[in-house]
Amino acid sequence: MIERLMPSIAISSSGMKAESTRLEVAAQNLANAETTRDIDGGIYQRRLVIFKAIGEDSEGLGKGIPGGVEVEAIVRDNKPPLRKYMPGHPDAGPDGYVDMPNISPLLELVDVMTATRAYEANLAAVKQARKIASNTIDLLRS
Repeated sequence: MIERLMPSIAISSSGMKAESTRLEVAAQNLANAETTRDIDGGIYQRRLVIFKAIGEDSEGLGKGIPGGVEVEAIVRDNKPPLRKYMPGHPDAGPDGYVDMPNISPLLELVDVMTATRAYEANLAAVKQARKIASNTIDLLRS
């Protein structure tokens, strides 16, 4: 219902949801930057969020509502692992090297910051749209 009355709120809300997912994924990448094995026993690989625009013909926001974004997929980065010399590590090979995730904490922190800023921008847009709606209702009442 709100999508039909105020599509700007629906569009910004979809952006907030997508950026929230990007923030979660970046946090997972940071948390696993030194993890030598993932849940499957392999080397943890950096995850990337792929966004998809929601158009007028999409079912995402309801028929006829233009704009918005959604998470299309969360994929694994195919970069090869980093090899660190750690002879005493339980996962070290016979040569003393351990395969580590190819995750740059700096890149992940930049991702966290940009996702946070984008979320805040969408939140500000929602607040402004609510204010405009409230002012419009006040004008109609008087």
